[in-house]
Amino acid sequence: MSRPVVLIAEELAPSVLAVLGDGVEVRHVDGADRAALLPALADAEAVLIRSATQVDAEALAAAPRLKVVARAGIGLDNVDVPAATARGVMVVNAPQSNVVSAAEQAVALLLACARNIAPANAALKAGQWQRSKWTGVEVADKTVGVVGLGRIGVLFAQRMSAFGTRLIAYDPYISAARAGQIGVRLVSLEELLRESDFISIHLPKTPETVGLIGKEQLALCKPTVRIVNAARGGLIDEQALADALASGQVAGAGIDVFASEPCTESPLFAFDSVVVSPHLGASTVEAQDKAGVAVARSVKLALQGEFVPDAVNVQAGGVVVEEVRPALPLVEKLGRVFTGLAGGVAAQLEVEVRGEVTAHDVSVLQLAALKGVFTDVVEEQVTFVNAPALAAERGVEVALSTDPESPDFRSLITVRGTLPNGTLVSVSGTLSGPRQVEKLTDVDGFDVDLVPVDHLLFFRYEDKPGVVGTVGAALGEAQVNIAGAQVSRTSQGGDALMALTVDSAVPAEVLEGIARAIGAQSARAVDLT
Repeated sequence: MSRPVVLIAEELAPSVLAVLGDGVEVRHVDGADRAALLPALADAEAVLIRSATQVDAEALAAAPRLKVVARAGIGLDNVDVPAATARGVMVVNAPQSNVVSAAEQAVALLLACARNIAPANAALKAGQWQRSKWTGVEVADKTVGVVGLGRIGVLFAQRMSAFGTRLIAYDPYISAARAGQIGVRLVSLEELLRESDFISIHLPKTPETVGLIGKEQLALCKPTVRIVNAARGGLIDEQALADALASGQVAGAGIDVFASEPCTESPLFAFDSVVVSPHLGASTVEAQDKAGVAVARSVKLALQGEFVPDAVNVQAGGVVVEEVRPALPLVEKLGRVFTGLAGGVAAQLEVEVRGEVTAHDVSVLQLAALKGVFTDVVEEQVTFVNAPALAAERGVEVALSTDPESPDFRSLITVRGTLPNGTLVSVSGTLSGPRQVEKLTDVDGFDVDLVPVDHLLFFRYEDKPGVVGTVGAALGEAQVNIAGAQVSRTSQGGDALMALTVDSAVPAEVLEGIARAIGAQSARAVDLT
């Protein structure tokens, strides 16, 4: 079998190749060169990028085999996430990779701005010894305003606390109690602007945050304020900031990001009191290594069809804990068995989770079930990303229910659905023993104990003698080897279910012949390969 093609569109840490391993074919392209990128995407199942490569609708359309876009960093401004989601392409990033580096960059800019490091350095290298000209200010005992208390904002605040500062913050999505735990007092944005001697911005770029700090906001600040932005370009109105610097309304600034990048011309460059850097927040050896390793691991998981914790466009409730993760392949198989038994798409679908596993967030199991349900129904690839959309398009009502009680098993998952004609279909499974072996435990109310291997057969019929022999003889004649067989019945002479595992696929005509011979109410073959 050919190895999946992984396209690396920008320079990444050498450790990326080691993590990807020999199971993939790695190709390289200059992602910023559109003419080179689009044809290179034709065979790619994964593409790894940083900030220079635009993965938009056009790029996605040029990549019919694409399963995952991996951004070695936090921001996704250069990825059309809705378009990727519509095509079932997973988008992953490395949300924890550069948080320390970004926080340290903000601290560095603040200190450089406070002490005029950049212009003093330039002057001295030009042969000018000007101690009095570059007199700065201390950070100790000053008020530092933190706009946004996400991961990076918190790290920045913790580091500034060591300088003996008073910390205030604006973040409408964090509680006062949580802010208090990290030694920060929550205030309104207006109050933060009025009180702060230093302001550092740590917000994502959204329609609500673009231009958050503009002319009106800068007018509220102390004339001695110094403002740092190492988060996202465009959060500060750069022209308004330049005007405030020119008028003396703002004393200085440290800017690492710009509204349009790469940026080589800006009104901010005219001021000695402004320290600038070319988006270096994540540009440390450690951050690049962490980001590359993280997304390479995510790519491997995605190519293996497994759940990816860092996927940004998967509708799951946060990180999948280790207690839940082993159930994902089982539940996907339950979904495929359900579809095989149903012979079509359900009108209503319920994923019921019982037992110990419900102590954790199990919302991802609903996605796994949907992925399985639609895998053998639609032509396009089904992923954790597009499975909910496929259900919505087909009018399938989906529900997840949990119950901590499970009388017979430590944990039990059931995929249950009602077909358009009112027929109820269900299949249940569990993970058994210390090795967590996958087992089917119930099919349409019949008890079974069956490992869901590649090829499964299910016959519903009236309980009577000779059925097992008839089925075995017919399969033997067709050169299909039986690996295991079970018969479950409601009562003697009542309805019965025969479930078999076989070593190869059963031709449709053989299945139909067996069904006629035993007078089966239904005969289903489920292929899990």
